[in-house]
Amino acid sequence: MRSFLDAVAAHARSTPDRTLFTDAHGALSYAGLLGDAARLAGRLPREARVIGLYLPNGREWAVAQVACIVAGRIAVPLPRFFSPQQIRHILRDAGVELILTAGADEAAAETGLACLPVTLTGEAGALPAFRDGFGEIIYTSGSTGAPKGVRHESGQMGWQAAALAGAIGATAEDSYLSVLPLSLLLETLCAIFVPAFAGGRAHFETGLAEAVGRGSARGIAAAFAARRPSVGVVVPELLRAWVGELVATGATAPESLRFVAAGGAPVPPGLAEAAWRLGIPVHEGYGLSECCSVVALNRPGARVAGTVGDPLPGLSLRIRDGEILVDGPSVTDGYLGGAPAARPWATGDLGALDAAGRLTVYGRKDNLIVTPFGRNVSPEWVEAALLDAPGVGWCAVDGDQQGLAALVIPLPGAEDRFADDGASEALLAQRCRDLPAYARPSRVTVVPLARAKALGLLTDNGRVRRPAVRALLQANAPLPPLSPAVLEERREP
Repeated sequence: MRSFLDAVAAHARSTPDRTLFTDAHGALSYAGLLGDAARLAGRLPREARVIGLYLPNGREWAVAQVACIVAGRIAVPLPRFFSPQQIRHILRDAGVELILTAGADEAAAETGLACLPVTLTGEAGALPAFRDGFGEIIYTSGSTGAPKGVRHESGQMGWQAAALAGAIGATAEDSYLSVLPLSLLLETLCAIFVPAFAGGRAHFETGLAEAVGRGSARGIAAAFAARRPSVGVVVPELLRAWVGELVATGATAPESLRFVAAGGAPVPPGLAEAAWRLGIPVHEGYGLSECCSVVALNRPGARVAGTVGDPLPGLSLRIRDGEILVDGPSVTDGYLGGAPAARPWATGDLGALDAAGRLTVYGRKDNLIVTPFGRNVSPEWVEAALLDAPGVGWCAVDGDQQGLAALVIPLPGAEDRFADDGASEALLAQRCRDLPAYARPSRVTVVPLARAKALGLLTDNGRVRRPAVRALLQANAPLPPLSPAVLEERREP
Protein backbone atom coordinates (compact mmCIF):
# COMPACT_ATOMS: atom_id res chain seq x y z
CA MET A 1 0.00 0.00 0.00
CA ARG A 2 2.99 2.29 0.35
CA SER A 3 3.23 2.68 -3.44
CA PHE A 4 -0.42 3.75 -3.56
CA LEU A 5 0.10 6.38 -0.86
CA ASP A 6 3.31 7.54 -2.53
CA ALA A 7 1.38 8.14 -5.76
CA VAL A 8 -1.33 10.13 -3.98
CA ALA A 9 1.28 12.12 -2.05
CA ALA A 10 3.07 12.96 -5.31
CA HIS A 11 -0.16 14.39 -6.71
CA ALA A 12 -0.72 16.32 -3.47
CA ARG A 13 2.74 17.88 -3.72
CA SER A 14 2.50 18.81 -7.40
CA THR A 15 -1.15 19.95 -7.49
CA PRO A 16 -2.26 20.28 -3.85
CA ASP A 17 -5.45 22.20 -4.60
CA ARG A 18 -6.60 19.98 -7.46
CA THR A 19 -10.06 18.54 -6.72
CA LEU A 20 -10.08 14.81 -6.13
CA PHE A 21 -13.47 13.95 -4.61
CA THR A 22 -16.83 15.74 -4.70
CA ASP A 23 -20.30 14.97 -3.44
CA ALA A 24 -23.50 16.96 -2.97
CA HIS A 25 -22.01 18.74 0.06
CA GLY A 26 -18.61 19.85 -1.16
CA ALA A 27 -15.19 19.06 -2.57
CA LEU A 28 -11.95 17.60 -1.29
CA SER A 29 -8.53 18.25 -2.82
CA TYR A 30 -5.57 15.89 -2.93
CA ALA A 31 -3.86 17.79 -0.12
CA GLY A 32 -7.13 17.98 1.80
CA LEU A 33 -7.68 14.23 1.55
CA LEU A 34 -4.27 13.45 3.01
CA GLY A 35 -4.60 16.14 5.66
CA ASP A 36 -7.99 14.91 6.86
CA ALA A 37 -6.85 11.28 6.68
CA ALA A 38 -3.77 12.02 8.77
CA ARG A 39 -5.84 13.84 11.40
CA LEU A 40 -8.37 10.99 11.53
CA ALA A 41 -5.58 8.42 11.82
CA GLY A 42 -4.25 10.34 14.82
CA ARG A 43 -7.67 10.13 16.48
CA LEU A 44 -8.01 6.36 16.13
CA PRO A 45 -7.65 4.61 19.48
CA ARG A 46 -4.45 2.62 19.62
CA GLU A 47 -6.31 -0.52 20.71
CA ALA A 48 -8.81 -0.39 17.80
CA ARG A 49 -7.18 -2.68 15.28
CA VAL A 50 -10.32 -3.67 13.32
CA ILE A 51 -12.47 -0.75 12.18
CA GLY A 52 -15.93 -0.82 10.62
CA LEU A 53 -16.85 1.69 7.91
CA TYR A 54 -20.55 2.53 8.21
CA LEU A 55 -20.77 5.55 5.95
CA PRO A 56 -22.79 6.72 2.97
CA ASN A 57 -21.04 7.17 -0.36
CA GLY A 58 -19.12 10.39 -0.07
CA ARG A 59 -15.95 12.18 0.91
CA GLU A 60 -16.09 10.83 4.48
CA TRP A 61 -15.73 7.28 3.19
CA ALA A 62 -12.65 8.23 1.17
CA VAL A 63 -11.04 9.90 4.20
CA ALA A 64 -11.86 6.90 6.41
CA GLN A 65 -10.43 4.48 3.84
CA VAL A 66 -7.14 6.38 3.52
CA ALA A 67 -6.89 6.84 7.30
CA CYS A 68 -7.05 3.07 7.77
CA ILE A 69 -4.30 2.65 5.17
CA VAL A 70 -2.13 5.28 6.84
CA ALA A 71 -2.61 3.86 10.33
CA GLY A 72 -2.16 0.22 9.32
CA ARG A 73 -5.62 -0.88 10.47
CA ILE A 74 -8.02 -3.53 9.16
CA ALA A 75 -11.03 -1.90 7.48
CA VAL A 76 -14.38 -3.69 7.36
CA PRO A 77 -16.97 -2.08 5.04
CA LEU A 78 -20.46 -2.41 6.53
CA PRO A 79 -23.03 -2.46 3.70
CA ARG A 80 -25.90 -0.15 4.57
CA PHE A 81 -28.26 -2.38 2.56
CA PHE A 82 -27.52 -5.37 4.82
CA SER A 83 -30.09 -6.28 7.45
CA PRO A 84 -29.37 -5.48 11.13
CA GLN A 85 -28.86 -9.21 11.70
CA GLN A 86 -26.23 -9.37 8.95
CA ILE A 87 -24.45 -6.29 10.32
CA ARG A 88 -24.35 -7.82 13.80
CA HIS A 89 -22.93 -11.02 12.32
CA ILE A 90 -20.15 -9.07 10.57
CA LEU A 91 -19.28 -7.12 13.71
CA ARG A 92 -18.96 -10.33 15.73
CA ASP A 93 -17.26 -12.35 13.03
CA ALA A 94 -14.63 -9.72 12.19
CA GLY A 95 -14.11 -8.57 15.77
CA VAL A 96 -14.84 -4.93 14.90
CA GLU A 97 -13.70 -2.64 17.74
CA LEU A 98 -14.65 0.80 16.40
CA ILE A 99 -17.15 2.11 13.83
CA LEU A 100 -16.47 5.19 11.72
CA THR A 101 -19.57 7.19 10.83
CA ALA A 102 -20.44 10.40 8.95
CA GLY A 103 -21.91 11.96 12.10
CA ALA A 104 -24.21 10.85 14.87
CA ASP A 105 -25.61 7.60 13.51
CA GLU A 106 -28.39 5.91 15.44
CA ALA A 107 -28.06 2.56 13.65
CA ALA A 108 -24.33 2.40 14.38
CA ALA A 109 -24.84 3.49 17.98
CA GLU A 110 -27.34 0.66 18.52
CA THR A 111 -24.57 -1.89 17.94
CA GLY A 112 -23.12 -0.98 21.33
CA LEU A 113 -19.66 -0.40 19.85
CA ALA A 114 -17.70 2.82 20.09
CA CYS A 115 -18.41 5.19 17.17
CA LEU A 116 -16.16 7.93 15.83
CA PRO A 117 -17.51 10.54 13.38
CA VAL A 118 -15.28 11.39 10.43
CA THR A 119 -14.53 15.13 10.39
CA LEU A 120 -13.91 16.95 7.12
CA THR A 121 -11.94 20.19 7.07
CA GLY A 122 -10.33 20.02 3.65
CA GLU A 123 -7.19 21.58 5.13
CA ALA A 124 -3.75 20.44 4.06
CA GLY A 125 -1.25 19.25 6.62
CA ALA A 126 1.90 17.27 7.03
CA LEU A 127 1.92 14.17 4.87
CA PRO A 128 0.78 11.23 6.99
CA ALA A 129 3.32 8.75 8.31
CA PHE A 130 2.72 5.28 6.87
CA ARG A 131 2.42 2.19 9.07
CA ASP A 132 2.33 -1.36 7.76
CA GLY A 133 -0.60 -3.60 8.59
CA PHE A 134 -3.49 -2.34 6.45
CA GLY A 135 -5.99 -4.87 5.22
CA GLU A 136 -9.63 -5.09 4.23
CA ILE A 137 -12.18 -7.75 5.09
CA ILE A 138 -14.93 -7.95 2.49
CA TYR A 139 -18.28 -9.55 3.19
CA THR A 140 -19.81 -10.71 -0.04
CA SER A 141 -23.20 -10.01 -1.57
CA GLY A 142 -25.38 -10.73 1.43
CA SER A 143 -27.49 -13.44 -0.22
CA THR A 144 -27.39 -15.39 3.05
CA GLY A 145 -27.86 -14.36 6.64
CA ALA A 146 -24.23 -15.05 7.53
CA PRO A 147 -21.92 -13.92 4.71
CA LYS A 148 -18.25 -14.93 4.80
CA GLY A 149 -15.38 -12.50 5.29
CA VAL A 150 -12.75 -12.41 2.53
CA ARG A 151 -9.30 -11.24 3.72
CA HIS A 152 -7.10 -8.92 1.66
CA GLU A 153 -4.18 -8.16 3.95
CA SER A 154 -1.15 -8.62 1.69
CA GLY A 155 -1.27 -5.59 -0.62
CA GLN A 156 -3.94 -6.93 -2.94
CA MET A 157 -5.86 -3.64 -3.10
CA GLY A 158 -2.85 -1.50 -3.95
CA TRP A 159 -1.80 -3.95 -6.65
CA GLN A 160 -5.34 -4.09 -8.06
CA ALA A 161 -5.61 -0.28 -8.21
CA ALA A 162 -2.42 0.00 -10.25
CA ALA A 163 -3.42 -2.91 -12.51
CA LEU A 164 -6.88 -1.45 -13.17
CA ALA A 165 -5.50 2.02 -13.84
CA GLY A 166 -3.16 0.54 -16.40
CA ALA A 167 -5.81 -1.68 -17.99
CA ILE A 168 -8.26 1.17 -18.65
CA GLY A 169 -5.60 3.76 -19.43
CA ALA A 170 -6.61 6.00 -16.50
CA THR A 171 -5.17 9.51 -16.58
CA ALA A 172 -5.38 12.77 -14.67
CA GLU A 173 -8.00 13.93 -17.18
CA ASP A 174 -10.46 11.23 -16.16
CA SER A 175 -13.55 11.92 -14.11
CA TYR A 176 -15.40 9.03 -12.49
CA LEU A 177 -19.07 8.94 -11.46
CA SER A 178 -19.76 6.70 -8.45
CA VAL A 179 -23.28 5.23 -8.50
CA LEU A 180 -22.68 1.91 -6.70
CA PRO A 181 -22.34 1.50 -2.92
CA LEU A 182 -18.75 1.89 -1.71
CA SER A 183 -19.20 -1.20 0.46
CA LEU A 184 -18.76 -3.13 -2.81
CA LEU A 185 -15.07 -3.86 -3.29
CA LEU A 186 -15.19 -3.03 -7.00
CA GLU A 187 -16.62 0.41 -6.29
CA THR A 188 -14.07 1.18 -3.57
CA LEU A 189 -11.30 0.37 -6.04
CA CYS A 190 -12.79 2.26 -8.99
CA ALA A 191 -14.17 5.30 -7.17
CA ILE A 192 -11.40 5.89 -4.60
CA PHE A 193 -8.22 3.97 -5.37
CA VAL A 194 -7.94 4.32 -9.16
CA PRO A 195 -8.74 8.08 -9.40
CA ALA A 196 -6.45 8.91 -6.47
CA PHE A 197 -3.66 6.75 -7.92
CA ALA A 198 -3.95 8.16 -11.45
CA GLY A 199 -4.42 11.82 -10.50
CA GLY A 200 -8.03 12.01 -11.68
CA ARG A 201 -11.21 12.92 -9.84
CA ALA A 202 -14.46 11.27 -8.79
CA HIS A 203 -17.96 12.40 -7.85
CA PHE A 204 -20.13 10.44 -5.40
CA GLU A 205 -23.81 10.40 -6.37
CA THR A 206 -24.75 9.55 -2.79
CA GLY A 207 -28.54 9.29 -3.01
CA LEU A 208 -28.48 7.18 -6.15
CA ALA A 209 -25.90 4.80 -4.69
CA GLU A 210 -28.04 4.34 -1.58
CA ALA A 211 -31.06 3.59 -3.78
CA VAL A 212 -29.05 1.12 -5.89
CA GLY A 213 -28.07 -0.69 -2.69
CA ARG A 214 -31.77 -1.12 -1.96
CA GLY A 215 -32.45 -2.49 -5.45
CA SER A 216 -33.67 0.69 -7.20
CA ALA A 217 -31.94 2.19 -10.24
CA ARG A 218 -34.10 5.17 -11.18
CA GLY A 219 -32.32 8.31 -12.29
CA ILE A 220 -29.14 6.71 -13.65
CA ALA A 221 -29.38 8.39 -17.08
CA ALA A 222 -29.98 11.81 -15.54
CA ALA A 223 -26.99 11.42 -13.22
CA PHE A 224 -24.61 10.64 -16.08
CA ALA A 225 -26.08 13.41 -18.22
CA ALA A 226 -25.64 15.97 -15.43
CA ARG A 227 -22.08 15.02 -14.44
CA ARG A 228 -20.71 14.04 -17.87
CA PRO A 229 -17.94 11.75 -16.55
CA SER A 230 -15.42 9.92 -18.71
CA VAL A 231 -15.50 6.65 -16.73
CA GLY A 232 -18.11 4.65 -14.82
CA VAL A 233 -18.89 1.18 -13.51
CA VAL A 234 -22.31 -0.47 -13.54
CA VAL A 235 -23.89 -3.83 -12.86
CA PRO A 236 -26.20 -5.34 -15.52
CA GLU A 237 -29.40 -4.27 -13.74
CA LEU A 238 -28.16 -0.68 -13.64
CA LEU A 239 -27.12 -0.83 -17.29
CA ARG A 240 -30.58 -2.11 -18.20
CA ALA A 241 -32.21 0.78 -16.33
CA TRP A 242 -29.87 3.26 -18.03
CA VAL A 243 -30.70 1.92 -21.48
CA GLY A 244 -34.42 1.94 -20.67
CA GLU A 245 -34.35 5.55 -19.50
CA LEU A 246 -32.48 6.68 -22.61
CA VAL A 247 -34.90 4.86 -24.90
CA ALA A 248 -37.90 6.29 -23.07
CA THR A 249 -36.65 9.87 -23.46
CA GLY A 250 -35.07 9.57 -26.89
CA ALA A 251 -31.70 10.64 -25.43
CA THR A 252 -28.20 9.24 -25.72
CA ALA A 253 -25.38 8.92 -23.20
CA PRO A 254 -23.00 11.88 -22.82
CA GLU A 255 -20.19 12.05 -25.37
CA SER A 256 -17.73 12.54 -22.51
CA LEU A 257 -17.83 8.80 -21.75
CA ARG A 258 -14.86 6.81 -22.97
CA PHE A 259 -15.15 3.66 -20.83
CA VAL A 260 -17.91 2.00 -18.79
CA ALA A 261 -17.11 -1.30 -17.10
CA ALA A 262 -19.91 -3.77 -16.44
CA GLY A 263 -19.54 -6.66 -14.03
CA GLY A 264 -21.02 -8.42 -11.04
CA ALA A 265 -23.10 -10.69 -13.29
CA PRO A 266 -23.22 -11.65 -16.98
CA VAL A 267 -24.27 -8.87 -19.36
CA PRO A 268 -26.86 -10.12 -21.89
CA PRO A 269 -25.49 -9.62 -25.43
CA GLY A 270 -28.56 -7.74 -26.62
CA LEU A 271 -28.30 -5.33 -23.70
CA ALA A 272 -24.65 -4.62 -24.48
CA GLU A 273 -25.47 -3.96 -28.13
CA ALA A 274 -28.28 -1.59 -27.17
CA ALA A 275 -25.97 0.25 -24.79
CA TRP A 276 -23.36 0.82 -27.50
CA ARG A 277 -26.03 2.11 -29.90
CA LEU A 278 -27.03 4.67 -27.27
CA GLY A 279 -23.49 5.85 -26.69
CA ILE A 280 -22.66 3.82 -23.56
CA PRO A 281 -19.18 2.34 -24.23
CA VAL A 282 -19.75 -0.76 -22.11
CA HIS A 283 -16.87 -3.21 -21.57
CA GLU A 284 -17.61 -6.52 -19.90
CA GLY A 285 -15.37 -7.80 -17.16
CA TYR A 286 -15.15 -10.70 -14.73
CA GLY A 287 -14.00 -11.04 -11.17
CA LEU A 288 -14.83 -12.09 -7.65
CA SER A 289 -14.14 -10.81 -4.15
CA GLU A 290 -11.71 -13.64 -3.50
CA CYS A 291 -9.48 -12.29 -6.30
CA CYS A 292 -9.82 -8.63 -5.25
CA SER A 293 -12.72 -8.01 -7.60
CA VAL A 294 -11.33 -7.93 -11.17
CA VAL A 295 -9.67 -10.86 -12.93
CA ALA A 296 -10.27 -10.11 -16.61
CA LEU A 297 -11.52 -7.07 -18.51
CA ASN A 298 -12.23 -5.96 -22.06
CA ARG A 299 -9.84 -3.09 -22.72
CA PRO A 300 -10.67 0.25 -24.38
CA GLY A 301 -10.50 -0.19 -28.14
CA ALA A 302 -10.08 -3.97 -27.84
CA ARG A 303 -13.50 -5.23 -26.76
CA VAL A 304 -14.54 -8.64 -28.05
CA ALA A 305 -18.27 -9.20 -27.59
CA GLY A 306 -19.20 -12.42 -25.82
CA THR A 307 -15.98 -12.47 -23.79
CA VAL A 308 -14.82 -10.72 -20.63
CA GLY A 309 -11.49 -9.87 -22.22
CA ASP A 310 -7.92 -10.56 -21.18
CA PRO A 311 -6.65 -11.29 -17.65
CA LEU A 312 -5.03 -8.39 -15.83
CA PRO A 313 -1.24 -8.40 -16.33
CA GLY A 314 0.39 -10.44 -13.60
CA LEU A 315 -2.51 -12.85 -13.16
CA SER A 316 -2.32 -16.45 -14.32
CA LEU A 317 -5.51 -18.08 -15.57
CA ARG A 318 -6.06 -21.69 -16.52
CA ILE A 319 -9.02 -24.02 -16.90
CA ARG A 320 -9.22 -27.34 -15.04
CA ASP A 321 -12.19 -29.61 -15.72
CA GLY A 322 -14.03 -26.55 -17.01
CA GLU A 323 -13.37 -24.47 -13.86
CA ILE A 324 -11.50 -21.15 -13.92
CA LEU A 325 -8.37 -21.11 -11.72
CA VAL A 326 -6.59 -17.85 -10.83
CA ASP A 327 -3.18 -17.17 -9.36
CA GLY A 328 -1.29 -13.96 -8.76
CA PRO A 329 -0.98 -10.94 -6.45
CA SER A 330 -4.73 -10.29 -6.14
CA VAL A 331 -5.72 -13.66 -4.67
CA THR A 332 -7.14 -13.48 -1.15
CA ASP A 333 -5.26 -14.48 1.98
CA GLY A 334 -8.25 -16.71 2.76
CA TYR A 335 -11.59 -16.57 4.49
CA LEU A 336 -11.72 -15.07 7.95
CA GLY A 337 -11.27 -17.83 10.50
CA GLY A 338 -10.31 -20.33 7.79
CA ALA A 339 -7.16 -21.83 6.38
CA PRO A 340 -4.78 -19.82 4.18
CA ALA A 341 -5.98 -19.58 0.59
CA ALA A 342 -5.04 -22.43 -1.71
CA ARG A 343 -3.10 -21.53 -4.85
CA PRO A 344 -4.24 -21.39 -7.57
CA TRP A 345 -7.64 -20.17 -6.44
CA ALA A 346 -10.51 -22.32 -7.70
CA THR A 347 -13.19 -19.76 -8.52
CA GLY A 348 -16.18 -22.08 -8.77
CA ASP A 349 -16.94 -20.52 -12.17
CA LEU A 350 -16.99 -22.39 -15.47
CA GLY A 351 -15.24 -20.86 -18.47
CA ALA A 352 -12.86 -21.18 -21.38
CA LEU A 353 -9.86 -19.34 -22.81
CA ASP A 354 -9.66 -18.77 -26.56
CA ALA A 355 -6.50 -18.93 -28.67
CA ALA A 356 -5.75 -15.26 -27.93
CA GLY A 357 -6.09 -15.76 -24.15
CA ARG A 358 -9.47 -14.03 -23.80
CA LEU A 359 -11.83 -15.45 -21.20
CA THR A 360 -15.44 -16.51 -21.68
CA VAL A 361 -17.46 -17.27 -18.53
CA TYR A 362 -20.33 -19.76 -18.66
CA GLY A 363 -21.68 -19.64 -15.11
CA ARG A 364 -21.28 -21.04 -11.62
CA LYS A 365 -20.12 -24.62 -11.29
CA ASP A 366 -22.55 -25.29 -8.43
CA ASN A 367 -25.45 -23.89 -10.52
CA LEU A 368 -24.88 -26.41 -13.31
CA ILE A 369 -28.09 -28.26 -14.23
CA VAL A 370 -28.12 -31.83 -15.49
CA THR A 371 -31.29 -32.39 -17.52
CA PRO A 372 -33.24 -35.70 -17.45
CA PHE A 373 -31.50 -36.55 -20.75
CA GLY A 374 -28.05 -36.06 -19.21
CA ARG A 375 -27.24 -32.70 -20.77
CA ASN A 376 -25.24 -30.13 -18.78
CA VAL A 377 -26.70 -26.62 -18.86
CA SER A 378 -25.38 -23.48 -17.17
CA PRO A 379 -28.52 -21.55 -16.16
CA GLU A 380 -26.73 -18.24 -16.72
CA TRP A 381 -26.51 -19.10 -20.44
CA VAL A 382 -30.30 -19.40 -20.73
CA GLU A 383 -30.94 -16.47 -18.40
CA ALA A 384 -28.85 -14.17 -20.60
CA ALA A 385 -31.24 -14.90 -23.49
CA LEU A 386 -34.33 -14.20 -21.37
CA LEU A 387 -32.90 -11.04 -19.83
CA ASP A 388 -32.61 -9.55 -23.31
CA ALA A 389 -36.42 -9.46 -23.54
CA PRO A 390 -38.05 -6.03 -23.05
CA GLY A 391 -39.63 -5.71 -19.62
CA VAL A 392 -37.70 -8.56 -17.96
CA GLY A 393 -35.97 -7.31 -14.83
CA TRP A 394 -34.82 -10.56 -13.22
CA CYS A 395 -34.96 -14.21 -14.16
CA ALA A 396 -33.67 -17.57 -13.04
CA VAL A 397 -33.63 -21.00 -14.63
CA ASP A 398 -33.67 -24.33 -12.85
CA GLY A 399 -34.31 -27.97 -13.63
CA ASP A 400 -37.25 -30.24 -12.94
CA GLN A 401 -38.31 -33.74 -14.01
CA GLN A 402 -39.44 -32.48 -17.42
CA GLY A 403 -36.33 -30.42 -18.20
CA LEU A 404 -35.86 -26.70 -17.58
CA ALA A 405 -38.21 -24.16 -16.02
CA ALA A 406 -37.82 -20.39 -15.84
CA LEU A 407 -38.84 -17.70 -13.38
CA VAL A 408 -39.37 -14.21 -14.80
CA ILE A 409 -39.81 -11.08 -12.68
CA PRO A 410 -40.93 -8.11 -14.82
CA LEU A 411 -39.67 -4.60 -14.31
CA PRO A 412 -42.13 -2.31 -12.52
CA GLY A 413 -44.70 -1.10 -15.05
CA ALA A 414 -44.01 -3.96 -17.47
CA GLU A 415 -46.25 -6.57 -15.85
CA ASP A 416 -48.94 -6.20 -18.57
CA ARG A 417 -46.54 -7.67 -21.12
CA PHE A 418 -46.77 -10.99 -19.28
CA ALA A 419 -50.46 -10.86 -18.35
CA ASP A 420 -51.37 -14.17 -19.95
CA ASP A 421 -49.77 -17.53 -20.57
CA GLY A 422 -49.63 -16.91 -24.32
CA ALA A 423 -47.38 -13.88 -23.83
CA SER A 424 -45.06 -15.88 -21.58
CA GLU A 425 -44.87 -18.74 -24.05
CA ALA A 426 -44.11 -16.27 -26.84
CA LEU A 427 -41.30 -14.85 -24.72
CA LEU A 428 -39.73 -18.30 -24.35
CA ALA A 429 -40.13 -19.16 -28.01
CA GLN A 430 -38.69 -15.89 -29.28
CA ARG A 431 -35.81 -15.38 -26.89
CA CYS A 432 -34.66 -18.99 -26.72
CA ARG A 433 -35.00 -19.86 -30.41
CA ASP A 434 -31.23 -19.80 -30.95
CA LEU A 435 -30.55 -22.14 -28.02
CA PRO A 436 -30.35 -25.91 -28.61
CA ALA A 437 -33.56 -27.74 -27.82
CA TYR A 438 -32.20 -29.23 -24.59
CA ALA A 439 -31.47 -25.71 -23.22
CA ARG A 440 -34.93 -24.26 -23.85
CA PRO A 441 -37.22 -24.01 -20.79
CA SER A 442 -40.49 -25.86 -21.21
CA ARG A 443 -42.44 -23.49 -18.94
CA VAL A 444 -42.18 -20.07 -17.37
CA THR A 445 -43.54 -18.70 -14.09
CA VAL A 446 -44.06 -14.93 -13.96
CA VAL A 447 -44.02 -13.25 -10.55
CA PRO A 448 -44.47 -9.47 -10.05
CA LEU A 449 -41.63 -7.71 -8.26
CA ALA A 450 -43.51 -6.94 -5.03
CA ARG A 451 -44.68 -10.55 -4.81
CA ALA A 452 -41.17 -11.85 -5.54
CA LYS A 453 -39.75 -9.81 -2.67
CA ALA A 454 -42.50 -10.98 -0.32
CA LEU A 455 -41.81 -14.60 -1.24
CA GLY A 456 -38.09 -14.15 -0.58
CA LEU A 457 -37.05 -14.71 -4.19
CA LEU A 458 -34.73 -11.67 -4.14
CA THR A 459 -32.19 -10.41 -1.64
CA ASP A 460 -32.47 -6.93 -0.13
CA ASN A 461 -30.07 -5.61 -2.78
CA GLY A 462 -31.91 -7.19 -5.71
CA ARG A 463 -30.09 -10.48 -6.35
CA VAL A 464 -31.96 -13.67 -7.13
CA ARG A 465 -32.04 -16.26 -4.33
CA ARG A 466 -31.54 -19.47 -6.28
CA PRO A 467 -32.57 -21.89 -3.50
CA ALA A 468 -35.90 -20.08 -3.08
CA VAL A 469 -36.44 -20.01 -6.85
CA ARG A 470 -35.59 -23.71 -7.10
CA ALA A 471 -38.16 -24.59 -4.45
CA LEU A 472 -40.83 -22.53 -6.20
CA LEU A 473 -40.17 -23.91 -9.67
CA GLN A 474 -39.83 -27.52 -8.61
CA ALA A 475 -43.09 -27.33 -6.65
CA ASN A 476 -44.83 -26.41 -9.95
CA ALA A 477 -47.89 -25.25 -8.01
CA PRO A 478 -49.89 -22.03 -7.74
CA LEU A 479 -48.10 -19.24 -5.91
CA PRO A 480 -48.62 -19.53 -2.15
CA PRO A 481 -50.89 -16.92 -0.58
CA LEU A 482 -49.30 -14.09 1.36
CA SER A 483 -49.99 -13.83 5.07
CA PRO A 484 -51.89 -10.75 6.35
CA ALA A 485 -48.68 -9.58 8.05
CA VAL A 486 -46.72 -9.67 4.78
CA LEU A 487 -49.55 -7.99 2.88
CA GLU A 488 -49.57 -5.17 5.43
CA GLU A 489 -45.78 -4.84 5.26
CA ARG A 490 -45.82 -4.66 1.45
CA ARG A 491 -48.73 -2.25 1.16
CA GLU A 492 -47.78 0.94 -0.63
CA PRO A 493 -47.97 4.09 1.56
